[in-house]
This record gives sequence, structure tokens and C-alpha cells, in this order.
Amino acid sequence: ADCRGEPRRHPTPSLRCSYETNGSPYLLLQPAKRETVRLQPYVALYHDFVSDAEAETVKALAGPWLQRSVVASGEKQQKAEYRISKSAWLKDTADPAVAALERRIAAVTGLDVRAPYAEYLQVVNYGLGGHYEPHFDHATSGKSPLYRMKSGNRIATVMIYVSACVSAAAASVFRGAGGPALQNAALFWWNLRRNGAGDGDTLHAACPVLAGDKWVANKWIHEHGQEFRRPCGPRPED
Repeated sequence: ADCRGEPRRHPTPSLRCSYETNGSPYLLLQPAKRETVRLQPYVALYHDFVSDAEAETVKALAGPWLQRSVVASGEKQQKAEYRISKSAWLKDTADPAVAALERRIAAVTGLDVRAPYAEYLQVVNYGLGGHYEPHFDHATSGKSPLYRMKSGNRIATVMIYVSACVSAAAASVFRGAGGPALQNAALFWWNLRRNGAGDGDTLHAACPVLAGDKWVANKWIHEHGQEFRRPCGPRPED
């Protein structure tokens, strides 16, 4: 069974639950509750990553700034019909709760999440029918604005569920399998392989919300600044 007590159809010894400090003093007194849910792509679920109070604070801070999600097209911003949601960006100076989340993300990932090595916390609200069609978080084309950023491509993603998943159809789905969506939990995955190439298995989508709404917070971490935190592997193909 997994950490939620649900049976696994194909048990794998490497898929396990553990309390993790990741060598961080920040997690010594309260280790992270990590569940490895996939190996390729690697996806880890951190249970109870945020408290109810922190989740409500994040939603309250983002609420007044929510705008229809767009896609960059040169200097123009166009509505993206493949992504039906509203979003806002929060700096770590917005509130102590946001600063605490930033420190927690840095502790569990071991990565540098300070600007400019990571983007601000993006808070997204999916209303009734809200969805995001299959996509990659990392840039896949040289025309992408991500390629023009000094911090490089998005090496990793942390996605926090700051509200209850109102239905199974509101979950996040990776290529070939679903990603757990538990209130106050966080998903972590690597977008890039150790050789810097994009991982094609990280194609994922947010299924339509059939009732109520869903809130998530995304932290996108970039490759520059992580050279000694996630070095290249011994094999070029890694």
C-alpha cells in the first residue's frame, strides 16, 4: 500500500515513504513526509507540506491580483485557450507565510530558490471547467522566452495543492499515469535530465474541474545556480 493506505497494483521496492531532512537544519525538528510516487519521471509527493492557515493566507494574498492566464507572444500577451485559469505572482516579501514556503521548498529540494535562480511563487485558481492541456514546464523551443532568461531553463517544478482536489477529474496527470492531488500536499519533479536535455516524460496536464474550484501554487526553479546542487551525471545520456 502507499502512504495513503491505497493498494499498489505493481509494487516497486523503490517506491516508498520516508521522513526526510535532506541534510537541512530547517527540517531537523519536523522532517518532510516524502512519498516517491514515480521513478520515470521522478515524482515525489510531500504530505502536509503547507498548513491550513498558510494555504488560506496564500489564497487571500493572491485573490486581488488574479488575472486570466495568458501566453507570451513577443511583446504581446494573448489569452491561452488551452489553459483556462487565473493566476497571480507572489514575492517572498509579500508575507511571512510566503517566505516560510520558500524556505521549505529550498530545504526539501536542496536547490537555490532565490531570485534570479527561481521564479516568484505563481498562484493559480481553476474555476468550474478550468483546465490546462498537456504541456511541459520547461522550454522545448529556442523561440521560448525561457531561453532568453539569464537563469536558463526550468530544471524543476514544485506544485503545491493549496485547496482540496474537488474531484478526481481535477488531478494532475503525467504521461501514462496520474499525479496524486491531496490538499496541502506538494508534488516535486525534475523537468530536465542531468545532461540539461528536457525530459519528455514530464508531459502533464490539469484535468477539468467538474465542481467547485482548485487552487495550486507553482514554484519553477531554473538550472543556473544549481550547478553544484544537481551536478551532471557520469553518463552523457543521464
